[in-house]
Amino acid sequence: MYKQLLEGIRSGKIVPYLGAGALSDVVSQTDGSPIPADSDSLILAMNNGQPMAPRLMYEFPRAAMSMENKKGRSFVTRFLNDTYGDKEWTRGAVHEWLASIKPHYVIDVNRDTQLLESYADTEHTLIMGVARIMASDYRFKLFHYDGSHYREVALDAVNPDLPILFKPLGAPKPEANYIAADADFVDYITELMGGFAIPAFLKEYRKQKQYLFLGMRFTRDTERMVMSDIIYAADEPAGWAFIPEPTDKERRFCKLKKIEIIEESWEALLESAGVLATT
Repeated sequence: MYKQLLEGIRSGKIVPYLGAGALSDVVSQTDGSPIPADSDSLILAMNNGQPMAPRLMYEFPRAAMSMENKKGRSFVTRFLNDTYGDKEWTRGAVHEWLASIKPHYVIDVNRDTQLLESYADTEHTLIMGVARIMASDYRFKLFHYDGSHYREVALDAVNPDLPILFKPLGAPKPEANYIAADADFVDYITELMGGFAIPAFLKEYRKQKQYLFLGMRFTRDTERMVMSDIIYAADEPAGWAFIPEPTDKERRFCKLKKIEIIEESWEALLESAGVLATT
């Protein structure tokens, strides 16, 4: 099974889809603290290590919306820039592995820059999600990376043959754009469903693809809605998800979406690929 998945990724038939758990082995180079990637960790980091009210702790977008209402949208942007743009983190095993094989298309719903660093020596196209903008009907920005620098490009200037990195929820680089607060997600998901958050060349390329979910959980509505629209027109089965100890809710959702659950962590796949030592 793992051999089939690895071969599918190398051929481009299977697309890696990275969730928060893909960063589970990433720590600060300064003090060894783990990178905040999942919802609870992000909320605590945003609120100086203190829990917020239970209704806000439910999901990061809800907590970020509360902070935005109190301190402004720029507060949330500064927090994410500081977390993912200014601090130095160790390299994650998933990203080292991706750097070694360079899949043609990778989706990463984290907001860090590790995926970009994995392709730092490779010309590629970056698709970055944006929300609540008036200058365009689209909810994405496109950047061409020439091997040393990014520059924003128009849709008709994209070379579809280059590797595609899709960061739906944004990143601090090459410019800071984030889908973070509830209002961002409402706008982004609405336009995602309407077809304005995915460029035309990707709509064509993604047809009949399958997906491998690494470090992705399906317990929150926003994550499920974003994923459902991004993998539209997938083959059947739509993919596989490494989920240790899945909840009943995750089992039902994955069955509905024709995603097979593999009850292991992503480390099992990398061990089979010889990337991680077997424990």
